[in-house]
Amino acid sequence: MNELGLTTPNVINHTSVSIELAACFHDDDAFKYRAYTFTYLLLFPVAFLCNIGALSVFFLQRNRRSSASCVVMMNLAISDGSFSLTLPLRLAYYFRGGVWDFPDWLCRLCVYGFYVNLYTSILFLTLLSVLRWLAVVQPLRHRTLATPTRTLLVCLGVWLFVGLSSGPFLSNGITNRAGFPRCFEPSNPSSWERILILNYVALTLGFLLPFLTIIFCYSKLVHHLMTASGPQDSGRSSETRRNNRRRSVHLVTMVTATFLLCFLPYHLIRSLHLHAVCGNWNCDIIVVLQRAVVVTLCLAASNSVVNPLLYYYSTRTFRNNMRDAHSSLLSSKRGSFRAGLAMARRNTH
Repeated sequence: MNELGLTTPNVINHTSVSIELAACFHDDDAFKYRAYTFTYLLLFPVAFLCNIGALSVFFLQRNRRSSASCVVMMNLAISDGSFSLTLPLRLAYYFRGGVWDFPDWLCRLCVYGFYVNLYTSILFLTLLSVLRWLAVVQPLRHRTLATPTRTLLVCLGVWLFVGLSSGPFLSNGITNRAGFPRCFEPSNPSSWERILILNYVALTLGFLLPFLTIIFCYSKLVHHLMTASGPQDSGRSSETRRNNRRRSVHLVTMVTATFLLCFLPYHLIRSLHLHAVCGNWNCDIIVVLQRAVVVTLCLAASNSVVNPLLYYYSTRTFRNNMRDAHSSLLSSKRGSFRAGLAMARRNTH
């Protein structure tokens, strides 16, 4: 049914919708390409180096690798580091003005990799929050339930669940537009309708349920910290409690900020944009929402550089091992420099 109330064939309707969508979207490609190029240029070196560095530090923590939180953080760093490896391909695409010069399977892998990273990050952050809640509020249950083996099995379950749930995005490969191969673009109007359905599945299972879980855990955790903040016994146990409380506050702050800044705006704007497209809203509104999606997607991608800050500020052992690694690196450089000087002196005599 068109705007005049006349019934038209489905093929004609889809063709007219395709033309309208193309006019709305692709006249604004320059903004999208500039925003993504600028963001990914900043994110790639920082995300890659920070997450590879974080994994190195975690492997140095021989006595902490049996910690449940360390297992989760290692999986989170693997997710972010893997996503950073797809950014050079995205940069090459946007530098070329939206022309994909790589195989079709790489296009599909880049699309798939973004959603796998997004939702594994959300679920791993949720798991960290649950572990912190158990450690502070119910320490006996934490020791019983949060064993390294069980935590690793849960992490593998997260990978499997997100990997299988994101499988439909592997179907979004290269499309041809204006005579050029394109990536990251739905091929036809029916694709938008399918993406809208996938959006609500991801919104419910991948964002709302984890967010509600985090709110529950943190409300209980904050309540426990407030009621336990009265006069404490002096001595080592009091200092330990203060350190645990400080790390808990850091974790609460970092995870909440990540959800509110990186994940919430993207899911909200993405849902509105998909409704606008599938509902054939006014073109000006679609363009505004499209720009908002671009900005919020950049924020969502930036979680790969925010998470290393969480490792640093919420884990004392991580900070200590970073300092140790930095000191050993400096000492090895000094040793190499002195050895070079000694060899140079011997060669001159």
